[in-house]
This record gives sequence, C-alpha cells and structure tokens, in this order.
Amino acid sequence: MSDNGIRIEEVESVEQPRRARVDLQDVSKPASDLGENFVRKKDYLAGFLKAEPPKLAGGEPGGDLYEAVVDALKEIYDPEIPVNIYELGLIYGIEVDEGHVKVNMTLTTPNCPVAESMPMEVEMRVGAVPGVGVAEVNLVWDPPWDSAKMSDEAKLELGML
Repeated sequence: MSDNGIRIEEVESVEQPRRARVDLQDVSKPASDLGENFVRKKDYLAGFLKAEPPKLAGGEPGGDLYEAVVDALKEIYDPEIPVNIYELGLIYGIEVDEGHVKVNMTLTTPNCPVAESMPMEVEMRVGAVPGVGVAEVNLVWDPPWDSAKMSDEAKLELGML
C-alpha cells in the first residue's frame, strides 16, 4: 500500500477483452430467407449527401435579395468611425417583401453630424440594389445604440477586442 492509501498491485499480463461476434450464418442468408417483413435499412449518408438545402425566398435572411441589401449596407461607412454601419450595429432590422425593402436603423447619437444625410444615403443605396422597387428607411432611437451592438469584426477593427 502506498502513502496515500491506494493499493498498488503489479500484474504479469491482462486478459484480452471479448470481441463482438457476428453469426456468419445470418449474414450469408438471402433476404428472402430472413422473413417477409425484412426491410433493408437505407444508408442515411447517401440521402444526406444528396439532399440540397431548402431554397430560400429572396427576401428571407440568407436569400439573394436580402443578402444584396446587406452587402449594400456594408458599403456605407460612418464618417467618424472607420467601420460600416451594418457591422457598427446601426441597422436594427431589414424587411424585404416583394421588392419593397424596409430598413430600421439608428445612429450612434441623436446629435450625430450625419443625422440628416445618413438615412437618405441608406435609402439611395438600398434602392439601387437590383430587385428593390421601393426602399424605406425608418430612423429609430429606441433602443438606443451602444457599443454592445457592434459585431466582433467592428470591435476588432477599433481595437476593442
């Protein structure tokens, strides 16, 4: 026995654990001999690998039109902060409905120097996306913007991570 109360035993060899056995008689039988209710299980990976992801409507997140609107928003930069308004967390919501796009956004502060021009620029850029007929921008102040709304990429760019 060791100092800490654990019993130590030395052995010469260890018995090998039993291996799983397959009865070769069952494997060699044709399916007709296994019974009329026998159903061969499908290879689940074959179906999984052939499956395509569901098609998204253009206006859904991940859809072509939605992502084109997001890309347009990522081209608009705050003039005082070298980060685009999407990563900065100024975009609160995007709704796309058959070519009508509604963007809810805020600004870093109500006294922001671009308070008058930024919503118009967003409306023009979103309206220029192919497939967008009408672009509507709503400037909201609730909830107020704070740095927690920024993406990790924006925080990294500004040295906050």
